[in-house]
Amino acid sequence: MTKVLITGCGTGFGHEVAMRLAEKGFDVIASVEIWAQVQTLKQQAAQRGVNLQVEKLDVTDDGDRRKALTWDVEVLVNNAGVGEGGSTLDIPAGNIRREFEVNVTGPLLLTQGIAKQMVKRGKGRIVWVSSREGLNVNPFTGIYSASKHAIEAIAETMAMELQEFGIEVATINPGPFLTGFNDRMFQTWQSWEDDPSQRLFDYSKLAFPRPQFDPEPVYATMTAVAAGEVDTYRNLEPKQMIDETKKLQQAPWERKTKDGLGTRPGQLQASYDMEPETPIAV
Repeated sequence: MTKVLITGCGTGFGHEVAMRLAEKGFDVIASVEIWAQVQTLKQQAAQRGVNLQVEKLDVTDDGDRRKALTWDVEVLVNNAGVGEGGSTLDIPAGNIRREFEVNVTGPLLLTQGIAKQMVKRGKGRIVWVSSREGLNVNPFTGIYSASKHAIEAIAETMAMELQEFGIEVATINPGPFLTGFNDRMFQTWQSWEDDPSQRLFDYSKLAFPRPQFDPEPVYATMTAVAAGEVDTYRNLEPKQMIDETKKLQQAPWERKTKDGLGTRPGQLQASYDMEPETPIAV
């Protein structure tokens, strides 16, 4: 059996993909951030009828990362991440630093050690769970998006650097999916240690700026990429957003600095008009 380590399995994509890979017969190490999640995930796996090795692995903890080096990982799925919602001009310094520690620095340091073990074996697969936000941006998700843009740069460079050693690298780029993650991003302001009177925006009136899809396509694609059944480097879901994503990547080349000055963008206003957890059909 191929041994797969997935980080961030307490909820969301990691949770479901760990179950599905185990059902396929992979030897899955499902890691969670805190000890309180360990027994819960073990019980959920038992209810699902699958075998998981559940481990506490906080990617920002050096001791946890060293522990992971003893697991002989053959496939690494860097899924752990946090989302910080709010304007780039309002989010406090500590929250910005944590966003990058959890989403970028911790996973990269974990990958450095595991990738070198793969190099010695002459094979391996590294899957980075990025985001559509790693390719585009939305209002009030800029710091999260910045961390995912960083992941895009790391993953693409890593693919070149590991090519000669036989190591595969791929990215997963989920769009807006209704797992609870996006809406939790827009609640983090409640714990900010700042002066609310200095904020540019009233976050009590905001919701995520887009309707959200059923997450099934991400579960299926992420499972297939980790299993080696799909070999494309970039894997964006839902696929009907690919053309829009490419157009938005082109847009900055045509934008003028004075375009729309003095007016509120429609996409920003949508964050005020939308209800939380708004679903949309695929």
